[in-house]
Amino acid sequence: MKKQLILEDGTVFVGEGFGSETATIGEVVFNTGMTGYQEILSDPSYCRQIVTLTYPLIGNYGINRDDFESISPAVQGLVVKENAEFPSNWRSELSLDAYLKMKNIPGIAGIDTRKLTKIIRKHGTLKGSICGIDENPQEIIAALKSKTLPNNQVKQVSTKTAYPSPGRGHRVVLVDFGMKHGILRELNDRNCDVIVVPYNATAQEILSLSPDGIMLSNGPGDPKDVPEAIEMIQGLLGKVPLFGICLGHQLFALACGANTEKMKFGHRGSNHPVKDLRTGKVALTSQNHGYTVTEGSVTGTELEVTHIALNDGTIEGLAHKTAAAFTVQYHPEASPGPEDANGLFNQFLELVEAEKKEAVINAKA
Repeated sequence: MKKQLILEDGTVFVGEGFGSETATIGEVVFNTGMTGYQEILSDPSYCRQIVTLTYPLIGNYGINRDDFESISPAVQGLVVKENAEFPSNWRSELSLDAYLKMKNIPGIAGIDTRKLTKIIRKHGTLKGSICGIDENPQEIIAALKSKTLPNNQVKQVSTKTAYPSPGRGHRVVLVDFGMKHGILRELNDRNCDVIVVPYNATAQEILSLSPDGIMLSNGPGDPKDVPEAIEMIQGLLGKVPLFGICLGHQLFALACGANTEKMKFGHRGSNHPVKDLRTGKVALTSQNHGYTVTEGSVTGTELEVTHIALNDGTIEGLAHKTAAAFTVQYHPEASPGPEDANGLFNQFLELVEAEKKEAVINAKA
């Protein structure tokens, strides 16, 4: 079954189709991770994107029940060099092809993913379409150039109603902008009493749940498309300890008066080095984002830069100078990727504990 991957710049790739036979349109991005395709496919931050995996062989260990980051994947399509038709792993329950068919996600294999990645690195992310071999490329290119991609990704992937994930420890309200299950798993492992709330929950609604701490999750798209979240964060800042990840980091920056901007092709992979400016230590991190906090915009705010990316110098971490709040651009829960930064969850809970003790002392004073 031949298929085409057509880019808005006029580039056409012809390859072998797998997964769903449906046609699709999305923003074409690339991920450099060598493993973790199941977590990548199910990461809500890839909502409405066509993901190119740069590692040449994909699907060789199949799909299992344990490594999903969401129940319903939001990715638009998958592009690989080689699709392994016969996976071999003791945890494997079905093939990548079977999973994509089940979730109605189209894939294309057998194309030069190195060439495709170089095009994206040179020109930036591009709109693209995975479609049948009979489609007229010029008509598809014209449609891509004229199409405006939707900007309501967070609304699409966020939970619609609040729900608990009970524990006996600190109560953490986790705001779901497109949350990876790995974040919830890390909080559960630390016995937190977690309440997950939708992206558009108000500060008043969150505070009514009597949280000891608040987490802002990862998610897809442009942070400026979620103005209600910026207002919510402003209403919470200084009242409850706060920890933000990825999109949560960007929204926190906007709420504190900084700015964000779209990157040329973003950071998507599992080996991005990040330096902690306070300790000098470097961690290898898992990343997936197409926007960044504008460096110069932090000046004059109550924010300080705590982490930077060693590859390009972009901001990877922020802390508030007076409020108990900090954020990182990368994924300390990994999934997939190294666990170098996993201790940030402990750091957050230590901050929660310190704030609770201080509140007790102030109450007695």
